[in-house]
Amino acid sequence: MALTLRAVAGLTTAEIARAFFVPEATMAQRLTRAKATIRQSGIGFAERLPEDARSRLPAVLRVLYLAFSEGYAASDGVLPVRIDVSEEAVRVTRQLVDLVPGEPEVQGLLALMLLTDARRPARIGAAGQLVPLDAQDRSLWNRDKVAEGTRLLEIALACGAPGPYQIQAAISALHDEAASVERTDWAQIRALYDRLVIVADSPMARLSRAIATAMVDGAAAGLAELETVSTDPLLALSHRLAAARGHLLERAGRNHEAADAYRSAANRTTSTPERTYLLLRAAQVGDVDR
Repeated sequence: MALTLRAVAGLTTAEIARAFFVPEATMAQRLTRAKATIRQSGIGFAERLPEDARSRLPAVLRVLYLAFSEGYAASDGVLPVRIDVSEEAVRVTRQLVDLVPGEPEVQGLLALMLLTDARRPARIGAAGQLVPLDAQDRSLWNRDKVAEGTRLLEIALACGAPGPYQIQAAISALHDEAASVERTDWAQIRALYDRLVIVADSPMARLSRAIATAMVDGAAAGLAELETVSTDPLLALSHRLAAARGHLLERAGRNHEAADAYRSAANRTTSTPERTYLLLRAAQVGDVDR
């Protein structure tokens, strides 16, 4: 389990805090307490008993998931992706599958990583710009990773009672198998988010469900759901909420409001590529009204 330390070696306290949706000071205190506990125990991770290692498995999976997510979509700095971080997370998760065979959530997490990472070749344009899902060239997606991730997901789901990583992997698989955004099974995706909210409720799960609702029932329904989601104090300050609102306002034809929302999101993100993309969207939507 000590291998997970390599997976997060490049992450700052601020990046980890953003991923957990907690203030940076709170995360710093948690990390300090965790390090103190490890020092006081006098026992290395590798020396722990197998049953103790299994009890810590959810925390290990969470760290790996956050490391992969930060590598796949860097939340800070000038780089849109941090391939070294995401690849390290995948490598360690592969080892974890071998260390704890028969654990469906470990298989589900690896499936989620592969099904997500399969889209990475299409996420960055020729000029280094971010390319959203609905504009990606799906012929660039890595079908070998899609096939491997799907196979792992099927094995995990066969165990019954899927956990949050298996559910998210199933959502990712639905995106990967669709020929276009319009032909995506959004109703099934929303149903999976319904299940995810029950199994592992989070602000991002509810935000994603609102977007799926917009794709099923229309932009107005999605915007109404976003209003409920926005009551979460940490999400309310996140650029993700403003960006999602901009996207749904644009779909609703409310271009002036969409441009304002995109600019608000751009002001909140700490990622230079995201800021550039959001400001470009604001300019493009704003031009429609002229």
